[in-house]
Order: sequence, then C-alpha cells, then structure tokens
Amino acid sequence: MWVWPVVSGLAAFVAGTVLVEVDLAPDGFAGRLTRDVDIDAASSLLQVVAGSAITVTTLTFSLTVVALQLASQQFSPRLLREFTRDPFTRAVLAVLVGTFVLALTVLRNLRLGDEAPALAVLAAFFMGLVSLGTVLGFITHIARALRVDAVMSGVHGETSSAVRLVHPAPEDAGPPPPPAPGTDGLLVTSRDGGFVRYVDHARLVALARRHDLVCHLTVVPGDLVVAGNPLARLWARGSATAPVLDEETAEELARAVRGAVPLGFERTMEHDAAFGFRQLGDIAGRALSPGINDPVTAVHALGHLSDLTVVLLGRHLGARARTDDDEVVRLVLPGRDLRYYLDLVCGPLRRYAAAEPTVLVALLRLLRDAATAASTRAHRSEVLRQADLVVAGTSEDLLPADRAGVLDLRARVGLALDGDVVAAYDDRAGETRSA
Repeated sequence: MWVWPVVSGLAAFVAGTVLVEVDLAPDGFAGRLTRDVDIDAASSLLQVVAGSAITVTTLTFSLTVVALQLASQQFSPRLLREFTRDPFTRAVLAVLVGTFVLALTVLRNLRLGDEAPALAVLAAFFMGLVSLGTVLGFITHIARALRVDAVMSGVHGETSSAVRLVHPAPEDAGPPPPPAPGTDGLLVTSRDGGFVRYVDHARLVALARRHDLVCHLTVVPGDLVVAGNPLARLWARGSATAPVLDEETAEELARAVRGAVPLGFERTMEHDAAFGFRQLGDIAGRALSPGINDPVTAVHALGHLSDLTVVLLGRHLGARARTDDDEVVRLVLPGRDLRYYLDLVCGPLRRYAAAEPTVLVALLRLLRDAATAASTRAHRSEVLRQADLVVAGTSEDLLPADRAGVLDLRARVGLALDGDVVAAYDDRAGETRSA
C-alpha cells in the first residue's frame, strides 16, 4: 500500500521544484487566474492546501483501519489482504500525499519580494480540488466495499479464476499420472516452514529431464509445510530405484526442488483455489456465530459456493502428470479432489448449523447443484456421502416441519443423482431455490 504514495510524493516534489522556476506571461491562462495573488496570499493558500491534505490523509487512514477491523470481525481475518490490495485506496492515498508534498515544496521555495509562481500555485490549487473529489469518492467506495455481498462477489471472482488456473479442462489434463514406485526413492524435505505459494512446473520438468528422473511432488499450493516435511520424491526414469548421485549433486538437486516450491507465511489465492472456498466458508461460519446470528448471509455465501462447485466439477480434479518436449512423464503433481472441497465447505457448516434448517437446506441445495453437474460415478458418490452426513448431523431439536424440509432436499439430491433433474428442481413456489 505504501509504494504508490511514496512514488506520488517523489513525483510531486520534483514537479513542485520545477514549477516554481517556470515564469509565465502575465496575460497567459495561469497568469490571468493568479494576477491578484501576491506572495502572502500564495503562502496562505499553500498552507491551507497542505494542512487540509494531511488532515484528510489521516481521515483516510482511519477509515481504512476501521474497514480492516470490521472485515476481520464480521467476515474473516483471511480477507484483510484483499482490502490492503485495493487499488482505489492506494490511488486516494497517492493523490493526497502528492498534494501535500507539492504544496509543501512550493511553499518552501517561496521567496519574499518575488512574484508568486503562478503555475505552481495554480497546480497546488487544482490538486486540492482533486483531493477533495477523491476523498468523496473514497467514502462512497469504502461504504460499498464493506457490504457483505460485495465482499463475497469479489472472493467469488478471484476463486473462479483460481479454479480455472489450478484445475485444467479435462481435455488439457495431460496423460494419466503413473503410480509411485514401491521404493522410497530420493526424498527431498523442506528446510523452512510456511504455506506453499505456488509450484514452478516448468522448472521441475526441466530439472527432471536434465538428470533423467521422474519427480513425484507431495505438496500443492496452500499446504502448510514445516521444516523436515517431505516435498518430493525422485526416481530414476524407467526403474523403481533411487537415482545414483554423488552427495554434492544430490544436495544441488534438493536445493533446486526447494527453489521450485517457494514458501511463505501468508496464504494467497492466485494458485490456491481452496483458499477462496475457505474464505467464503469463513463468512458463512461467522454469520452463524451467536454474536452475529445472520443465517441469510450464510445462505448467500453457500450460493456463491454452489456456483464455484459447479465450475469445479467441469474441471480436472485430482493428480495429473506433466511431460517434457519428448512426451516423457517427468513430473507427477498431487491435486485436490472433490471430497477435499466438499469437506472444506460442508464439514464446518453442517456442524455450526445443525439446529438451523435454513442453512441445512442451503447446504443440500449446493449438493443438489453438484449432483446435477457431477459426471462421474466417483463424483456422484462423494455428493451422496455429503448429503447423508448433512442429514445425519441435524439436531434432534428440529421441529417436524423443519426436519421435513431438510429431508425433502435430501430426496431431491437423490433425484438429481439419478438423472431426474426436472423432479429435483420442481417445487410449489420456488421454496427450494431461495432463502
């Protein structure tokens, strides 16, 4: 967040230093606007602009801190990174800092007895007006950004992009991954701890080709790794034995593998689609807490998760292989499967909402949508498993009418799994499709 204001401040300093040296004709545009402005009036104007800019900058920082606090308490602490990356907030701070530095620089270069620098004073005046407009826009922007629907839409969009990046289309998934040999191979472990940020596939494929190896990676982006955890296992191509390497080459190879799997203590979404599912699940879980008690927000979050789950089912899930230019498998990548994602979404919420039929029904609506999109026996089996877990975890305190609604959606999941989509979605007044 600080880079843009720093660059803006440096640019404003250079601009202010240059503008005070520009001498314009008195009958020009800037000269006519400032013909009645003497050195004292220019000094007063610049002081007002500088003081107002720094005051409004403080207000902007305060509003940003309040927004971060509300996002952490009501939505999820894992959403703070999205607020700090907001380009609009960075732009507003850059304009305010630039205005302050420009006014201060021009004020510093005023000399008694000289004429007021017309162009510099005019620039500071217009920058003050621009700052006022940006602050008004920022107040509107922050009010919109704190709406839970806007937050969920933003996470939805990023997660959808991450799903398409992490999970290829079925036709682009490549050859089926070969099974790992029964022997241990050459084990590469982590020297540090943190979350896996991404995996450099091309680097690992080139490394394996250079040493004529096959690399079986054991981690995916988003996994938490500590020192000593396994990262990969390496075998000689065409055999189930560890590669024969001297100690120096083996250590160099291990360093290269570690360099292709960078770690960090902040989880990011670019290569980790599951993190977006986690964020939306957090919003739903917070909404069900006794302090907030907003099941409708949880239902809306599950609506976003339903759409993302359907997108997920149209992609390749699970492990896959990467080949070199000669179509030789060099890298085997583990991958998250449907059970992982459904457990991530349904597991916590079916426990939090055991006594809230509105959310239980929304969970089963998600599974009905997944059942409609599921195209393999394995995926249909996972959807059925989750539906049974939701029903099994319902509270005994539910009223008969509420339990009947939950059981009705469970039956509709079964109809969708059997291919009877019309019956699965047919209802009296849309009560199985809305909160």
